[in-house]
Amino acid sequence: MTPITEVEGRRLALSNLEKVIHPATGTTKGEILHYYATAAAHLLPHLKGRPLSFLRYPDGPDGQLFFTKNPPPGTPSWVRTVPVPRTEEKDTRQVVVEDLASLMWAANLVVEFHTPQWRADAPAEADRLVLDLDPGAPATVVECCHVAVWLRERLAADGLEAYAKTSGSKGLHLYVPLERVPSERVQAYARQLAVEAEADLPALVVHRMTKSLRPGKVFVDHSQNNAAKTTAAPYTLRARREPVVSTPVTWEEVESCGSPAQLVFRIGDLPARLQRYGDLLAPLLDPEQAGTLP
Repeated sequence: MTPITEVEGRRLALSNLEKVIHPATGTTKGEILHYYATAAAHLLPHLKGRPLSFLRYPDGPDGQLFFTKNPPPGTPSWVRTVPVPRTEEKDTRQVVVEDLASLMWAANLVVEFHTPQWRADAPAEADRLVLDLDPGAPATVVECCHVAVWLRERLAADGLEAYAKTSGSKGLHLYVPLERVPSERVQAYARQLAVEAEADLPALVVHRMTKSLRPGKVFVDHSQNNAAKTTAAPYTLRARREPVVSTPVTWEEVESCGSPAQLVFRIGDLPARLQRYGDLLAPLLDPEQAGTLP
């Protein structure tokens, strides 16, 4: 029998709470829901106003994974959806998660949360820049950290402040809060940064996705600034064998990283980090921190 839980006045059917989702650690769906409930105060502000895409993995990372932008079948009427323009079809709707009840409903589907760099009230008007640093083996997040420090200094030269989080997979994400600007302008600037990084660090950086170029180097992926693209949200769990979280990190942690294990954070690590640091990405939410593209 599926237990019915009331969250902020909404009735939710939370199913299969004992089901193991992350086999390496035996982490159950119930533990995942508990994580999201405890992280909600820090996660929800980063989802607010942004149309969500879901990577669903209901049978764990070894089961079927499917990516969806459309509201899942059975989405309750009280879950907010917004119209979103898409080039390949008519305008459609996507889910926006802004309260605990909606978050728990979505988490019960077992999903990664992915957001664009713009809000629903201004499609394709980015309020932040993102660079996804993706290491090609044998490079690891350690090499990503070296590249991140270079990019931080390069952005600072243009008066822009960068903030880092783990991807929750192998790499690192850098964010820069911006005054709203067309996504195509942000993408062009981000691509230029990637080209400059490769020119300055040719043994370490590649700016093109071509697989043959990437072994041992860090791909600076600028494409997620495209209005149609999305990035794993801060504090989202990832569909990995262990329950790893895309976790904000300090620049001290980036600069001192000597081993990939230093930047792996699981759901059990987050409560203490949040208590110690609060939300390290809070500046992304503060209009006073927004920079201007050169």
